[in-house]
Amino acid sequence: MKVSVLIPAFNESRTLASCLEAVYGRNPDRDLEVIVVDDGSTDGTHAAAKAAIRPGGKVLKHERNSGKGAAIRTALAAATGDVVLIQDADLEYDPGDYAALLKPFEEGRAEVVYGSRNRVAENGRSSSAYYWGGVFLSWWTNVLYGSSITDEATCYKLFRTPLLRSLDLTCTGFEFCPEATAKILRRGLRIVEVPVSYQPRSAADGKKIRWHDGVVHCWVLLRLRWGS
Repeated sequence: MKVSVLIPAFNESRTLASCLEAVYGRNPDRDLEVIVVDDGSTDGTHAAAKAAIRPGGKVLKHERNSGKGAAIRTALAAATGDVVLIQDADLEYDPGDYAALLKPFEEGRAEVVYGSRNRVAENGRSSSAYYWGGVFLSWWTNVLYGSSITDEATCYKLFRTPLLRSLDLTCTGFEFCPEATAKILRRGLRIVEVPVSYQPRSAADGKKIRWHDGVVHCWVLLRLRWGS
């Protein structure tokens, strides 16, 4: 099974090379197609990606910063794998979890897999606002869609490639998460959750999501429950 790893990156020169090293190094026997989208970075992100990418990988570029969702859509258009996996360019998530995340696909029991940070008690937590905001988003999703997921806002989202393309995504920013989740659940598809490790970073370390992104997140989930 070929896996396309989609990595949106905006001003992540400090961590991108280490992230790519971990993606390759912790999955040496897996057929990976790594696609990095430099989303209009103004630091050395593009150079770091070009230096660390391996044969078979791709480095794409937006001339202007367009948002995480736009970068994911650009990468998705170039993907040739059977499954796509969303990987942030920082070091909050461990690519060593790929084997566990991909197992439900290999066993033929999943079309969609999310990596849940909240299913590992030992995981670090972001600030209280980030943590409880994430808990609320999962609760809000479950109320609206009758689901039972524990980590809706996780970065680690994996999809069969044709399925993700069929969602006709329109997102540009962080609303990729609620848009994909809402459209999957509206189809009656089950999201399989797999526990993953997590080492949160702070805004000072480069974390970009802010409180207003959570408001947008809630609105997108509500809007897509009955609309389009």
